[in-house]
This record gives sequence, C-alpha cells and structure tokens, in this order.
Amino acid sequence: MTKTISFNDLRRIKDSLPDGSIHKIADKLNVTVQTVRNYFGGTNYEFGKNCGVHIEPGPDGGIVVLDDTTIYDMAIEILQELDKE
Repeated sequence: MTKTISFNDLRRIKDSLPDGSIHKIADKLNVTVQTVRNYFGGTNYEFGKNCGVHIEPGPDGGIVVLDDTTIYDMAIEILQELDKE
C-alpha cells in the first residue's frame, strides 16, 4: 500500500525514533541499516538500496510517495510504544 507524506514529516519521524531503532528495523527486515536510512531520506546507495521512496520537490521539503509502508509502519509502532510509557 502506498502512502504520501511530506519529506519534512518523514524526517521528523526518523529524528523522533530512539537510539537503535534504525538497527532494530533493519534487523527485523533483514536489510542493511543504510537501506533503512535511505528510506528516511538518506542517499547512500553504495551500502544501501532504494526502498521505493519517490521524492517530488515542493513545500515542506517536498512530497514523498512510499511504495511500501513496512518501514514507516514499524517506525510509527516504535513511536506509539514510546507514548505508552
């Protein structure tokens, strides 16, 4: 399922994650840490892959279309768990 979000909102989610979350997501999905970073706007494709993230220029950092929301959903779940504490 696809999701459209602003680039700045996607970065806010990444920046809100507690330490180690990127590694945790990467381990669960059996992908490199850099692949997860690329999902959140990183651009190091030498050590990570593109995860179906399409960025269009525009206000608020542009619009991002996520082809697969698995990493996004996992990040939101981690943030929701933090709110419960």
